[in-house]
Amino acid sequence: MKTITLTFFSLLFAITVAAQNNSTAKQVPIQLTETTMVKDTVGTVYPYTVWRQLMATGRYSIKPEKPQDPATAFIIIRLTDEQYEAKMTTLPKPKESAYFKTGEKFHYFKTSDIDGNKISNKTLAGKILVLNYWFINCPPCRLEIPELNKLAEQYKNDSSVVFIAVALDTKSDLKHFLKTSPFKYSIVDDGRFIANEYRVTAYPTNVIIDHEGKVYFHSSGFASNMVYWLEKSINEIKKGMPKKDMAVASQ
Repeated sequence: MKTITLTFFSLLFAITVAAQNNSTAKQVPIQLTETTMVKDTVGTVYPYTVWRQLMATGRYSIKPEKPQDPATAFIIIRLTDEQYEAKMTTLPKPKESAYFKTGEKFHYFKTSDIDGNKISNKTLAGKILVLNYWFINCPPCRLEIPELNKLAEQYKNDSSVVFIAVALDTKSDLKHFLKTSPFKYSIVDDGRFIANEYRVTAYPTNVIIDHEGKVYFHSSGFASNMVYWLEKSINEIKKGMPKKDMAVASQ
């Protein structure tokens, strides 16, 4: 059986924070684990599963309450929109996947999503395709879904952008999962044959295909600035699209 490689942002299991010593300005590495106390500015303590999800969005920062204490608690703070934008621009671009090449022609697939909607060259022609390869038992895949949902929601009235998530799971398993964990992409079940087309074995893998059917952006693994780059790529493509292709539905 082919081994599936999961590339996971190391932040989720152990975060190394450089705590500054006020007297010497020496950088002291402090490691966060599942047992570390993390709280907000009013003292509310966050469970590990909650604060790691918040940190994974890239919209929060974290700092030691007592920098010189190895057993210190940490304070989690939400960034302003300006701080978030500044942070995203300083982070490196998510590493490109090994399965696609920027600028190459994408081989569209023919199938239907779990709701019976047909997907083919005809339905995707001239569209910006935002593609996600994933499966249910993939922790980093699940972790990025809330932020992907926000992105899909942002373009829900824009008919020039199509969001499709190719899952390896069966329709019944996906239906059960989606009852408690909504994913606002069009979901394709039993999509291993689609993943195999490009020999995708690392999850999640995100790809953006431009309106001319060429690969514009692609990356495998979790990155806290993934959605920032997906949105950036979509908007860059839209700026170069002929007006006739930018069919935006009325709101």
